[in-house]
Amino acid sequence: MEDEQIKKVAELRELLEQRVKTMELELQGLRVLLDYINELLIEKSFKKAEEIAKPPQVTELKPPVTPTKEEARIIPLKTDSGVLMANFYAEGSQIRIVPEPNMKFNVNTPPFNAFLIEKILGKMQERDKELVSQGRLVPEKALSYEIKKDNDVLQEIIIRNLTTQREREVRSAARWTLEKMLEKQSQLGTS
Repeated sequence: MEDEQIKKVAELRELLEQRVKTMELELQGLRVLLDYINELLIEKSFKKAEEIAKPPQVTELKPPVTPTKEEARIIPLKTDSGVLMANFYAEGSQIRIVPEPNMKFNVNTPPFNAFLIEKILGKMQERDKELVSQGRLVPEKALSYEIKKDNDVLQEIIIRNLTTQREREVRSAARWTLEKMLEKQSQLGTS
């Protein structure tokens, strides 16, 4: 009887350790987002003394310039140690995150689903659906995403209707997520 109780307590301890690890990963992700938001607030709310003291300028009205198609930007997503994990392709309001061919990210490896998909992209999508239902956003402009995978190996993430404000947040969250996945897969020997 006593052996059975010890076994149950040991199992409970193992479950608690797993939960603590999951929560620590989530906390790290939230800290990354908080740092990003703090940077954004500082950047947007800070005004130089010259800007405050400057009298308003009268500008000539010029005919609107027809926007040209924005060129694609390629931003490498690297680990803190400089290892290239994926490329972030941004063109207009669509981005693609494509892992390097030698990187095999299993979509079931935390924190991919719990953090990047549910907490970041899922929340953005929910917010846009809310705005659509309130009539403040047309459905065609609402964020949508697609995860392409081969078996459970990530091939590409496509995100449509991403604003420039959200692009930086997604890029930061994707880099952090992929790095954590790489660490976990290295620990398990499955990278």
